[in-house]
Amino acid sequence: MFIKFLLILTFMNRVGALIYKRLLKTEKKIRMVISTLVMGGLVLLSTFFFFDKIYYFLFIFIIFGYFFTYFSILVDIERIEWLMLFFMPVVFTIAWYLFFFLFPVRWLTRLPFIILYGVSIYALLRVSNIFNVGGEKNLQLYRAAFSVNYFFQTVIVFFLANFVLSQKFGPTTNGLVFFAVSFIFSLNIFWSIRLRLNIDREIVKYSLMMGLIIGEGAVALSFFSFETAVLALLITACYYSLVGLSYLYIDERFFKETIREYLIVLVVVSAISALTLIRW
Repeated sequence: MFIKFLLILTFMNRVGALIYKRLLKTEKKIRMVISTLVMGGLVLLSTFFFFDKIYYFLFIFIIFGYFFTYFSILVDIERIEWLMLFFMPVVFTIAWYLFFFLFPVRWLTRLPFIILYGVSIYALLRVSNIFNVGGEKNLQLYRAAFSVNYFFQTVIVFFLANFVLSQKFGPTTNGLVFFAVSFIFSLNIFWSIRLRLNIDREIVKYSLMMGLIIGEGAVALSFFSFETAVLALLITACYYSLVGLSYLYIDERFFKETIREYLIVLVVVSAISALTLIRW
């Protein structure tokens, strides 16, 4: 029996090695297209089920999202990259799924939803691949990938903020949730600045600080009678601006012009949000 098991294991290893070699010969763009189509199909399938199946699909999206991100990249994944390179494609899929159910489920919303998801997940797979290859080899390509990653992080934070706030949790729960979300997301974005194979203490420190600021801000803002979408936008603007300023500081590009851009976004969104509190 034991010998049969070893023979089967040896056979599976050889088959796996052959498949792996075959995949290596396939262009990454083709693998990414395949991953996009499969993940898009799964997300489309999920929209035909009631939201009480959320836990099943969250598990499916985590497993398939991780697998097809690996399928797209395939080589040279080391140490902390096994977490950081897979983070955005998986989390974006989950956030997109949760956000969809805040809208009426019909084909009019389903088709644009799936098309936008397909374009987005393909872009994120390309970003993960660029980070894996190494930004120092092509600085312009890295800058573009970082900007795309940062943009989608902001989108995901807005999606998750809408979902969390729609659950009508108390201020303390909101604070804890947004602390966790801000810490994890900022850890990813700060790591991508230097793309090292480990996470520096400095990065953890800045991420904790970001989590505390956003979490405490969420607690304070929960006491105001903002509409859900407005409060989600305000929290997202805070995350976008504060993470952007921290990024400039870490990357040693803390100039007046760039600082002004992030502060303007925060001030404008805060002013518009404050105006929604006024009852005319």
